[in-house]
Parts: sequence; C-alpha cells; structure tokens
Amino acid sequence: MVSLAQSGFDTGLLNGNFEWMAAFTLILLALFFVPFYIKSGVATLPDFLEKRYDRSSRDWLTVISVISAVIIHIAFSMLAGGIVLKTLFGLNMYVSVIVICIITAIYTIIGGLKAVVVTESIQTVVLLTGAFIISYAAFHRMGGWQPMVDVLQANNQMDKLSMLRPAGDSSGMPWYTIFLGYPILGIWYWCADQTIVQRVLGAKDENHARVGPLFCGFIKILPVFIFVLPGLFAYALSKTGHLDVSSLGLNAAGEVNSKGIYTLMITQLLPSGLIGVLVAALLSGLMSQVSGALNSIATMVSYDVYKRYKPETTDKKLVNIGKISAGVALVFSLALLPLLDSYESIFNGLNDIIAHIAPPITCVFLLGVFWKGASAPSAKITLWFGSLLGVVVFTVNKIYPDTVIGQIPFMMMAFYLFCVCVVIQIVCSFIYPVQHTVESAQLYWKSPLEPLQSPGWRGLGNYKVLSFLLIAVMAVLYWVFK
Repeated sequence: MVSLAQSGFDTGLLNGNFEWMAAFTLILLALFFVPFYIKSGVATLPDFLEKRYDRSSRDWLTVISVISAVIIHIAFSMLAGGIVLKTLFGLNMYVSVIVICIITAIYTIIGGLKAVVVTESIQTVVLLTGAFIISYAAFHRMGGWQPMVDVLQANNQMDKLSMLRPAGDSSGMPWYTIFLGYPILGIWYWCADQTIVQRVLGAKDENHARVGPLFCGFIKILPVFIFVLPGLFAYALSKTGHLDVSSLGLNAAGEVNSKGIYTLMITQLLPSGLIGVLVAALLSGLMSQVSGALNSIATMVSYDVYKRYKPETTDKKLVNIGKISAGVALVFSLALLPLLDSYESIFNGLNDIIAHIAPPITCVFLLGVFWKGASAPSAKITLWFGSLLGVVVFTVNKIYPDTVIGQIPFMMMAFYLFCVCVVIQIVCSFIYPVQHTVESAQLYWKSPLEPLQSPGWRGLGNYKVLSFLLIAVMAVLYWVFK
C-alpha cells in the first residue's frame, strides 16, 4: 500500500505490472509446480530441492531463503510501516516498529503456520477495506477520472496512465523489460520462495493447493486500482492544490520526497473517524508480511538446518529452535532499516534486491521441473556461481553506478543473470550427467501436457477453467491500459 502508492505518484501505473504480471506466475504455480510440491510431501521448498537434486542444493537454498525473508519480507515491510507511523503520529520509527513486530512475533511463534493463515485471512479483509476507502476518497476529491486525466495532459504526463512504455522510456522499464525481466523475479517470488509458497504446502490436497494461487491471481487485479491509482490521483491533486505535499520535502533529485505520500493522503483526504481504519489496514499489511516471513524462517532453520545435524531431535525441540531463530531474524531485520531507508523508492529498492537474488533459483526450479537432464551437480554449481555473480553485480552497481553494468535497468539485469545461469546449468548437466534416484525421477514433467491430466473439481472451481478465465481477464486489462 505504501510503496505502490509512492510508485503511482512518481511513475503512474507502471509499477502495477508487478501486480498484474503476478497473475501469470501464479498460474504457473497452480498448473506446473503445485502437483510436485504436494506429491513429494515436503515441508519446505529447500526440502523439495533435495528430493529433485541433492542435499547441497537444499542447504544453499535454505541460506538464500532465510536471507531474503529477513531483507525482503521483514525489513522492507517494517520500513514501510515505520515511515507511516512516523509521518502520521510523529512516533519514533524504530520504537513503533519494534513494538508492532514483537506483537506479531508473539502470535506467530506461538501459533505457527495456522496462526499466520487465520490472522492473514482477517487482515486481508481489513487491508482491502482500508484501500478501497482511500481510493474512493482520492477519486471523490479529484472529482472523477476525467479531471485527473486533464491534469496529466496539462502537465504533459499522460504516459503515467500507460502500463507498457515504449523502448527508451525514461523510467528504465519499457515494455520488453516487463516481459523479459518480470518472470525471473515472479517465478522465484511466487513459485520458489518459502515465505509465499508455504501456504500451498499447507493445503489439504492438490485441488485446494491449485485453486488457492488462482484465487490469489484474481485478487492481484485489485492493487493497480486500490494501491497504485490512489498515488496517481495524489499526484494530480498535488498539482491542483487539493493535496499539500510541502511537508514531505525534496529528495536528492530536487523532486517531492514521495515516501510519505500515503500517510499524507490519509491525513488530508479522510475524516478523522476513518483514519483509524486506514491505520489498521496498514498495520494489518505489515503484520501479515512479517508473520509469514517469521514462520518460514522458523520452519527452514529448524527443519532444514538443525534437524540435518541432529536428526534425532524431537518435534518439541525443533519448535523451540524455530522460535529462537525467528527472534534472531527479527533483530537482524531491525538492524537493516537505516541501510534500506537510503533507497529513494521502497518499491524499486525491494525489486532491485530481488533481481539479483532470483535468477539462479528461478533457473534451477524451472529446469528441474521441465527438463529431465538437469543434474544435481549442475544445480549446485548454478546456485553457487549465480548467487556469487548476483552479489558482485549488485555491489558494482552500488559502488560504481556510472559503469556499463550500473546503467542496466534491474529488470534487464535479472534477465541477463538468468540467461547466464541457464547456460551454466545446461553445460554442467552435460559435463556431469544426471543420475536420477527413484524419487527424483518422479519430479519432472515428461511432457508439457502431463500436469493438465488431473481432472480437478467440477464446474467453475476447476483449476483449468479458472486459469483460462484469469488469462482472459488479464489480456483484456492489458489491452485497455496498454
């Protein structure tokens, strides 16, 4: 809510692609990945990687998954929540975030995944309600859609209404970077990240596990209209004097520091009685993200790391190890806040980091599921070298931003890194041929049509019907907002 509203203010609907493109990767999850996850009976995605490849791949993915959960799912969420509470109530960002996260940690650590799922179901309703309220308030203050369009025309900013930008666009995200770069980020995030996919692993059966992501895909239509669009309305309102942004100050580029734009909209567009609803919605989003990440960290550290070295450990002790690891992760996340706050845009900072983490993981999962010849040594080498390359490129970008590498947009960088990883894994698979175990021989598709052989539920709830409907709806939306 916070970062997408900021992106709407800065670049218009462009970053809504991260929401709408997610629908296509969720279809991939439902159709191609879910059957293996459920059939293999794994508790974590590193566990699945061991069954398909080997123990080394599992260990590496565990490390990367824990690091990404700390940075991406917890630290950035706390940063967004801290910015809101600081600008809204004048509270110290660190103190307020610590209090919220302790509350979240208590119910997550005590209740586990079931507590995460139940509370998130409630928080989703609160979050969506709050988002609809602020969207309507911005629309109403603007006087409708056409007045906003008139303001964009007057300021020569009509490109803010376009989701797909032409080549050479100043945003650094023309249309081809969306279609080449996003799948690399999206497949990792939605199909191969423990924090997200743990909900699928906890499903009752394959049909529940398939329909859940598809339902999520339909929900992902909403953020463009209730998260991004309010930010665009805020831009138009600021140009007409209906929203005072002077208190936000200016960034290094001399433009409005838009990090606090969502908070400003809450205080200036809503009556006092509704401010509490929006604060509840924002806190729900923060707590939802943090709780899911804490649970995934606890599961991976206890199940994928501790139990490996002490296989005789009781379930009770594993739970205790998970609780301790979740607490440690929370402390590390808080320590990262000053560093992450240096990004001018929360959303771009988030995806910049993902773009350098995702390529090797996306590669080994895709080739592992779709190619019989993907071998265990090749996966290990790809994960090691691909992750190292991502760290080196990210470091060079930050230290020497004016180099050739530093000028490459992060979406295209993700695509280039992915291509390197694919080459590495294919070459290494020929050098070190695959030797399937009885288990791994069942964890790749023999043909692209094989995953569609399961009949699924009858009627509208059928995963094939829902997938077709979702693709059709997304195609229409992209045609309208192209």
